[in-house]
Amino acid sequence: MHYVSTRGRAAALGFEDVTLAGLASDGGLYVPEAWPQFSAADIAGLAGLSYVETAVRVMRPFVAGSLTEDELRDLCTTAYGRFSHQAITPLVQLDHRHWLLELFHGPTLAFKDVALQLLGQLFERFLARRDDHLTIVGATSGDTGSAAIDAVAGRDKVDIFMLHPDGRVSDVQRRQMTTVRAPNVHNIAIAGSFDDAQALVKRMFNDADFSARFNLSAVNSINWARLMAQIVYYFYAAVRLGAPDRPVAFSVPTGNFGDVFAGYAAAKMGLPVARLIVATNVNDILHRALSDGDYSQGTVVPTATPSMDIQVSSNFERLLFDAGGRDGAALATQMAGFESSKAMRLTNAQREGAAALFRSARVDADGMALAMRWAHEAAGQVLDPHSAIGLSAARADDLDPAVPVVTLATAHPAKFRDAVERATGIRPGLPARVGSLFEREEAYDRLPATFEAVTAYVADRATPRA
Repeated sequence: MHYVSTRGRAAALGFEDVTLAGLASDGGLYVPEAWPQFSAADIAGLAGLSYVETAVRVMRPFVAGSLTEDELRDLCTTAYGRFSHQAITPLVQLDHRHWLLELFHGPTLAFKDVALQLLGQLFERFLARRDDHLTIVGATSGDTGSAAIDAVAGRDKVDIFMLHPDGRVSDVQRRQMTTVRAPNVHNIAIAGSFDDAQALVKRMFNDADFSARFNLSAVNSINWARLMAQIVYYFYAAVRLGAPDRPVAFSVPTGNFGDVFAGYAAAKMGLPVARLIVATNVNDILHRALSDGDYSQGTVVPTATPSMDIQVSSNFERLLFDAGGRDGAALATQMAGFESSKAMRLTNAQREGAAALFRSARVDADGMALAMRWAHEAAGQVLDPHSAIGLSAARADDLDPAVPVVTLATAHPAKFRDAVERATGIRPGLPARVGSLFEREEAYDRLPATFEAVTAYVADRATPRA
């Protein structure tokens, strides 16, 4: 399997190189040269398999040439061995047609663990082969940071520098990052938004002088390996609800578009996905893009769903490339225009390609709270606010009632206990596996959101290229 850049100028790479590189050298994002195809018999053959075995079958085409099937199985077994539920991503029924896919049973209580526990294993395996050192730089709106830090803390040959927007993540999210005291972990709180942090990370990759000094890699969903791992749970859930003989819809609370793009990838591989519902909060750039073709950056509004407080969704570029005809040169021009003007219109081909599978919804604070109350009162389920936005969009969608709708429950409610308590009157407790989170000492540094300040900080602490 080889991977190409969405901007058409970077060399095609194999899976190992793509995993270690993260962002393409031309500023684009890697996607498979062609989508693997699963027949109805292939999908039916997933019935009854464990999550690990499902993962091996779904991911093995993507890692061909870099990992054997046995190596992949070994990595998956280790990655998912720390999850608290035997199903890894269990389904929970809410009513006759609505389901939750619980993605928060990993060590940091968020869906990011599903991919990042595996990515940590991949980094270690590939770096051991090369006897190389990796400098990970990442931006987080809350959950990626803690999941990535947990996955690589204490590992040889890796340093991680994680940027988060100061004061704009929950106390649980922050502490899950800042109480990890491994010597290879560096937390940075920047005076700005997640979009500011993400822009700084992309600029570090694209700065020739800086990237030449360090062997940079990414753990954000710009890294293809993360999205690959997330494709698995769409297959796992759909098969349990009747696929391939029955189509299934998914509603995904979405900020950076990576999680829902994994659903798109599953559909391109042959999974019968009836619809992908993109659920945004009031930071609704994706809703505007999908409903009106208007991809224009606004001002980030802080909300009770901080992981969705995003106005530049980096993974959307992958959809624009794939659904718009895979013209890397044209997309490079389009994205350059967006990066300079902060606004662009989707082409007719991009809009039509997306409309075949996607619908979108904008859910405000009232809609979020109503969904949380409904889930608790009607089904006895306590949801985090991000999952509630997904559920609100799912319940409002006009899909055929015969099609089951799965809402991705992306975080444990205890990660957002204040918002949950305001909506439901219930203050969820942290699971025992998190330990004494609020008794541990925090350590992080505050920096201005400037390229000079952040790169100087990283350069002072990272291991240069050999």
